[in-house]
Amino acid sequence: MRSTSNAPVRVGVFGLLGSGNLGNDGSLEAVLGHLRAEHPQAAVDALCGGPEVVAARYGIPATRLHWYRGEYRTASRAGAIAAKGLGKVVDAVRTAAWVRRHDVVIVPGMGVLEATLPLRPWGFPYALFLLCASGRLSGTRVALVGVGAAPIGNRATRALVRWSARLATYRSYRDDQSRDAMRTMGVNTARDEVYPDLAFALPTPTPAPTATATQAGEPAAPAGPVCVGVMAFHGGDDDRARADEIHRRYLDGTTRFVRKLVEEGRPVRLLTGDECDAPVVAAILDAVDSPLVTEAKTASLADLMKETAAADTVVATRYHNLICALKVGTPTLALSYAAKSDALMAQMGLGAYRHPAREIDADHLLEQFREVERRSAELRQILAERNQVVARRLERQFTALTAALFPTADRTHARQENP
Repeated sequence: MRSTSNAPVRVGVFGLLGSGNLGNDGSLEAVLGHLRAEHPQAAVDALCGGPEVVAARYGIPATRLHWYRGEYRTASRAGAIAAKGLGKVVDAVRTAAWVRRHDVVIVPGMGVLEATLPLRPWGFPYALFLLCASGRLSGTRVALVGVGAAPIGNRATRALVRWSARLATYRSYRDDQSRDAMRTMGVNTARDEVYPDLAFALPTPTPAPTATATQAGEPAAPAGPVCVGVMAFHGGDDDRARADEIHRRYLDGTTRFVRKLVEEGRPVRLLTGDECDAPVVAAILDAVDSPLVTEAKTASLADLMKETAAADTVVATRYHNLICALKVGTPTLALSYAAKSDALMAQMGLGAYRHPAREIDADHLLEQFREVERRSAELRQILAERNQVVARRLERQFTALTAALFPTADRTHARQENP
């Protein structure tokens, strides 16, 4: 339903947006696309990690999420610790003032209710709690839309996440495991729905013919480019003591796999999903030292989709690398580091094609890769069918979001169609 109210609805978007993570920004882009199509009169602005990037890329006003600019750097000196502590107080006031200026605040996707990667409770979990508490106190509707959640070991982080979810006006999740995790944490999820990840709502690039297209429908063994999505993976929030060891194993296993592909003459494109992944790419390029291995320069999920659409097969770690490959219908093998990746692969019909990111066995991974390639034509058909289902479910997500957050717009539209 289109918003036709004379007074524009004031909509805020909130999160670690514009901070170098392509998946987060892709979720924002999907929500902005919906708002511009269905609620074009809405006045939209952001409270986010990278306001300059968000303002320049998406054309909306943006405010910095944290008063203290060194929020996500480890504070060791007394001055930095004091500044960080002061920032928590200032952020409480700033967040409350920002929330009060809005009718609706949307947290677009992202894994905001999980700690599958290292996370301090007084960083983003605290910021999310301030948002949801401010919304409840001021009467502003706060929506956690298509978010990810997972069991959390740290008591403080778990408490902040639990209260954030409880205080939100609307919640939906990107998989069943996320909803189950919040239920286990004590959140009443009886009215919460599960929909596909918001990134699936982004436009799909026009597919280009691949080098292995066959005649008369006969499947051929792929021999074209392979996309390998890498990540600065150090384990989860509970793995801090073993972070370096986990990263070394991941990097060694991924490098050996890339080297095996090169030995078979396969061109390899290295993909990332966050600025922090660049050192991993550099390490693999240096270790393999082959012109067949190149880095893909990507600035958005649209860029990632173009890269994965041009590949015969994708092997990837980051969640939104996987989404991009699956969305464009490219056979994909997940280097899985969390339950969300397993759930995504199962949802798209490729649940058998997963390999643990913590314990990469290059030989076994190559066997799995060859099986994916043998079934390439069949898997592409499966993905085409699953993507149609995903598109229909996301339409229901946006319809539900409008009903929950823009009820006045719905009533106005209904009166116009039924005078």
